[in-house]
Amino acid sequence: MSNDTATATTAEPGTAPEPLPHGLGVSLPSAEARAKTEGTFPYAADLWAEGLLWAAVLRSPHPHARILSIDTTHAREMPGVRAVITHEDVPGTALHGRGRADRPVFASEVVRHHGEPIAAVAADHPDTARMAAAAVIVEYEALDPVTDPEQAFEAEPLHPDGNLIRHIPLRHGDPDAAGEIVVEGLYRIGRQDPAPIGAEAGLAVPRPDGGVELYVASTDPHADRDTAAACYGLEPERVKVVVTGVPGATADREDQSFQLALGLLAMKTGCPVKLTATREESFLGHAHRHPTLLRYRHHADAEGKLVKVEAQILLDAGAYADTSSEALAAAVSFACGPYVVPNAFIEGWAVRTNNPPSGHVRGEGAMQVCAAYEAQMDKLAKKLGVDPAELRLSNAMATGDVLPTGQTVTCPAPVAELLQAVQDFPLPALPKDTPEDEWLLPGGPEGAGEPGAVRRGVGYALGMVHMLGAEGADEVSTATVKVHDGIATVLCAAVETGQGFTTLARQIVQETLGIEEVHVASVDTDQPPAGPSCRGRHTWVSGGAVERAAKMVRTQLLQPLAHKFGMSTELLQITDGKITSYDGVLSTTVTEAMDGKELWATAQCRPHPTEPLDGTGQGDAFVGLAFCAVRAVVDVDIELGSVRVVEMALAQDVGRVLNPAQLASRIEAGVTQGIGVALTENLRTARGLVRHPDLTGYSLPTALDTPDIRIVKLVEERDVVAPFGAKAVSAVPVVTSPAAVASAVRAATGRPVNRLPIRPQAAVVTATQ
Repeated sequence: MSNDTATATTAEPGTAPEPLPHGLGVSLPSAEARAKTEGTFPYAADLWAEGLLWAAVLRSPHPHARILSIDTTHAREMPGVRAVITHEDVPGTALHGRGRADRPVFASEVVRHHGEPIAAVAADHPDTARMAAAAVIVEYEALDPVTDPEQAFEAEPLHPDGNLIRHIPLRHGDPDAAGEIVVEGLYRIGRQDPAPIGAEAGLAVPRPDGGVELYVASTDPHADRDTAAACYGLEPERVKVVVTGVPGATADREDQSFQLALGLLAMKTGCPVKLTATREESFLGHAHRHPTLLRYRHHADAEGKLVKVEAQILLDAGAYADTSSEALAAAVSFACGPYVVPNAFIEGWAVRTNNPPSGHVRGEGAMQVCAAYEAQMDKLAKKLGVDPAELRLSNAMATGDVLPTGQTVTCPAPVAELLQAVQDFPLPALPKDTPEDEWLLPGGPEGAGEPGAVRRGVGYALGMVHMLGAEGADEVSTATVKVHDGIATVLCAAVETGQGFTTLARQIVQETLGIEEVHVASVDTDQPPAGPSCRGRHTWVSGGAVERAAKMVRTQLLQPLAHKFGMSTELLQITDGKITSYDGVLSTTVTEAMDGKELWATAQCRPHPTEPLDGTGQGDAFVGLAFCAVRAVVDVDIELGSVRVVEMALAQDVGRVLNPAQLASRIEAGVTQGIGVALTENLRTARGLVRHPDLTGYSLPTALDTPDIRIVKLVEERDVVAPFGAKAVSAVPVVTSPAAVASAVRAATGRPVNRLPIRPQAAVVTATQ
């Protein structure tokens, strides 16, 4: 796949420069690329305001405790401190939450996880704010934490809503069906942190009407505004959220609790208040990927055809519900993977514990089950004595097959084609046993063992995700396109989180109106809502809204010309800023046709509705699906247990390539995030206490850990219900890559590898093995 981007060219003297390529299908560079590269792009941590105060948050040192008293006297009396607030200073709704409002703004009677906010301080210097927060005296009665999700069923309720957040019993087919070959497995998936590289930060500015403006890196500004307004006891119109530069988001970007505290402090002091979270606060405050326990039993006939899948899936939601209900629905629905399974019986639970909070992280639910069902496919292949890739091919799903939820797969599902592509791709060369190539061995320079202890493994995985929201979520977005003086402007509250929406919006308008200069306005809640930035939503619903608005402007532009020449607007086309008719009679420029007028239109995009899963896990819950196949090649030092990923070969159905370079970077980033899940990333806890909440104790994959990523095939079979026919691309590589790496380590070692991330002892092979 080409990674070429559009670049400026130098014209010969006396000639006009060639226009830059633009429109859909072109690698148009991001308008923000230069500013981000030069370090001049304004992120939330860069914000400033006259009379600025600094905020700090006091967080619980206990995972579970009863609050006996809170004494803020010493903190209030410190020089430079302007305000100290606790739960008593919340004028509106005391609870908030993305999926369910069950989390207090400040703990009042009980703390339920390590790092839960207790109080917040505003002071004239950040050091003063931190010292004042530490000076708040809280008397606790420590309680035994519930940290094992299996114990949550029998434990005393940790929350007024109980410990069980959701239970989904999926029933599909014949419960008495059985296969000749049966394999079982128990699997554990660790806690991945989204680890945003940019600091989580925000600024709150009080308004003259008693309201407040929040300048934060929000990924869902209207939802954050409504939450804040309810907390502050204000009408939503008196709270404005302005989205500042978002430095990438693979999850819900910001910890809402500190956003809410900022607004309260700003209104109490009458001054702008800023907070920049430390890395430790980020680890303690925002949501993580759900740690998951999975039990599986696969049945197959003697030829390897799947007969039945039985599974139990237990998600550890941490202290609060957040988006655990949605994650569980994805996990249960995709528990069998992109395979034809006539009979499926899945039990899924999401429960509260005193562990750190879990929530939306790219591919939630689908990633955990993918690791388990692909391990089962490897076990089944071994027991049958067949090639693992061939077993997967013989069971691959296709368009027209039925999910275990009873929903028919109507979108393109070229699963077998994807797997065949990675299977046929040439394998990388074997490493050389020479000193100068020692760095190729697992462990890197100075850390590798003997070359003779290294074994190579090849593993496969197939994955799937849903796009947009599910189970009846109202997926809608609104966009406005304005054109004046040859310049187009797009207004849409879709937040650019690194997924490339602003670039896509420019390309859509360029393609539709033939205008090269397109600007995308910054996002705030004065614009109509566009919804959260997740699951490829904005490519679909916001991109669809931009396209419809641009087409409406196109009609306004072309109708007078069509009427003048007695023809239909469908007989006119716009290419490279020129309007021409089918017969060549009409030829003019867009600028001339505009004649100084300003044209604009507003449009919405709302995909077809879905429905909640019923009491047996049945229902048409998803708008669309995306699929991926990955082949991983790894080298494993079987004495040390160290693993080096040599190559990841990937094939994916993308519907349509809208921006080749952007698509490639999204896939590569997803694969890298998946490698982190497989090998390094696990936010460790000890009885609910987060251990080493920093980037020293939490190991992110670096450039040295990233292998060659080969995008061997992109299947462009357009999804007819999606705008432009395109599918989301970044989540499904995250879902599939960890399973492929684990499969390759199993192939290299013969060990079961039933836990992610893979621990060194799981890859060690003893003399008796």
